[in-house]
Amino acid sequence: MPTLQKIYSDLDLTFGRKPGSNDVTLSYDEKAVLRSIRNLLLTQHYDRLFNPELGSKVSYILFEPISPLTASQLEDQIRITIENFEPRVKIDTIRVQASDEQNGYNVTLRFYIENATLLTSTTLFLERIK
Repeated sequence: MPTLQKIYSDLDLTFGRKPGSNDVTLSYDEKAVLRSIRNLLLTQHYDRLFNPELGSKVSYILFEPISPLTASQLEDQIRITIENFEPRVKIDTIRVQASDEQNGYNVTLRFYIENATLLTSTTLFLERIK
């Protein structure tokens, strides 16, 4: 009996149209999980009306002075947010490096997606938005 792997899907935020139909395009597996992580990190608490706990304190930390202590706090908050709200991900490493010239932080995430054997890696640049 063959085993079935989960296929993760999410709406593609470009809201493109599938060829041949009027359906919205979807993103699958790794792309869907990466999009979810990015959305979680950029969502503040109380941004979601019926789920006020969903989100992170990342945007608040970004307004602190750039220092190794702030980078460490940012790393901890990223880890807490992913562990609490993204059950499909097992974190391998998180590396946060301050960028004084760009006034933000380079974040490198390495993680495993549930039911996948390959290590997934992504880089994000976090900066003050509001």
